Amino acid sequence: MDWYPLVNSLRIAAISTGVVFFLGIFAAYYIAKAPRLVKGLLDVVLTLPLVLPPTVVGYLLLLALGPRRPAGAWMLEHFGVRLTMQWWSAVFATVVVTFPLMYRTARGAFESFDETLAQAGRTLGRSNTWIFWRVRMPVCRQGILAGTVLSFARALGEYGATSMIAGYTPGRTAAISTTVYQLWRTGQDALALRWVLVNLGISAAVLLAVNLLERKEAGKWR
Repeated sequence: MDWYPLVNSLRIAAISTGVVFFLGIFAAYYIAKAPRLVKGLLDVVLTLPLVLPPTVVGYLLLLALGPRRPAGAWMLEHFGVRLTMQWWSAVFATVVVTFPLMYRTARGAFESFDETLAQAGRTLGRSNTWIFWRVRMPVCRQGILAGTVLSFARALGEYGATSMIAGYTPGRTAAISTTVYQLWRTGQDALALRWVLVNLGISAAVLLAVNLLERKEAGKWR
């Protein structure tokens, strides 16, 4: 059994989760403080990938990054780098698809934050950066953690956009989701079921670890 799809899926999920963690928190923090009209407009734009079919997201990415499109052609001509049909092309897809999950959960956590805590920090002479990392983030950690886990799980199981922009090449771009489809399509149901069980096991382990961490954190504050 070739374990490349597992390694590749974990690699893609880990990288995309790290990217959306910082991008989602940054966007959520500043948009949560924006005027209502601006917040509404940005919400629509940033949340669209959550409601669009993954194949539509993949198609839009191909329009933006394909080798015959301006960005893709420029990268290919000047650096010899093809932005599609590579293993890391899937990172573009998973970042776009999972970003709304991180953004919405982080924004909800920031909006429920008691600003008097931040004001107390300022009266003590603390900087906004110190308050953000030492006060705001710890208080909002459950929402942040939930968004991170959801993003990782979603990235691990992403198929539609990933298959369109990265394709399926064994040992090169294959991920668990695309491998399951290819095995099913070629009648290899037993092997496809193995990969399904692997994916289920990883997802269950991640959720269990998060539940245990939340219980541990809750116990510290009792």
